[in-house]
Amino acid sequence: MVKEVVFAVPGDLGTPTGGYTYDRRIVAELPALGWQPEVINLGEGFPCPTAHTRASACARLSALPHGRPLVIDGLAFGALPDAAQGLRARHPLVALVHHPLALESGLGAAGSAALRASERAALGCARHVVATSAEVARLLMDDYGVAPDGMSVVQPGTDRVPARPRNENSVVRLLAVGSLIPRKGYDVLVAALARLTHLPWRLTVVGDCGRSPQTARQVRADIARFALADRIALLGTVGAGELAPLYASADLFVLPSRFEGYGMAYAEALAYGVPVVGTTAGAIPATVPANAGVLVPPDDVEALAAALQRLIAHAGERDRLAACARAAAFPSWREQGMLFARVLDRLA
Repeated sequence: MVKEVVFAVPGDLGTPTGGYTYDRRIVAELPALGWQPEVINLGEGFPCPTAHTRASACARLSALPHGRPLVIDGLAFGALPDAAQGLRARHPLVALVHHPLALESGLGAAGSAALRASERAALGCARHVVATSAEVARLLMDDYGVAPDGMSVVQPGTDRVPARPRNENSVVRLLAVGSLIPRKGYDVLVAALARLTHLPWRLTVVGDCGRSPQTARQVRADIARFALADRIALLGTVGAGELAPLYASADLFVLPSRFEGYGMAYAEALAYGVPVVGTTAGAIPATVPANAGVLVPPDDVEALAAALQRLIAHAGERDRLAACARAAAFPSWREQGMLFARVLDRLA
């Protein structure tokens, strides 16, 4: 018998970010595992929706048939504590948390406190919580009062790809993948690269420039201020067919995030055998094996510049890290879909 489950997501499921990719890939795996998912769009603007969007989202959730398991993406769930309170009696309610909302950079103390209180209240209504990494699970237990026996960790899957040929070009190709938002640390990356103009490198940045227009403007201004326009290309959002060859041709993946609940782009780079330069923030150290990348403290321009200088200048060091990246073991999406289905089976 096919079992039905509802996935409620804030906005378009096709949005090209790690969180939406996770939702999309888990939804795609469930039919083969006995579950028929229905996806509903709760509207744009979460976690700070307009009053109209919030009311519309609550109405859509309230209209769902009783008893059906309901998975709500954390970007919306944490902003809907009142709706969660009403839904808890009618559905096996699952919160899918990619990272706590209050840990987004640039919120300010008041904004962060408000989101933390809202998400804590909402999580108290969930029958079960799915965290996408052990680090997120730890934060939810320590700071949000989520009980260990009411939570599961289902990290993202990874697609394995064929080994790529070694770049024989003298210019080292750097790749960063992530929306232009404060949390991703592009200001730190541009400042670090500005110290390395004596080395042969080019950076390609793939990521939505519209989520934080102020950040995108600042990154462009920094690129112009440091005279790096001929070295750094901002491609904006690209499709999977365009992103794959960028990973395959990169020599280094670099993204100095201030926090990651998992860091799917880091895992994707490693799957292509691309060494990673990242930070020690959040779940990144648990995602990037120590022998496959170099991690520096977040917001440390000097440390990031030193790591990049060493790896850009020494092809042998990049080759050593690349070999370990290719050997890194990550679960498949099928395996992670099975874990998610087991959570639903227990709740049904």
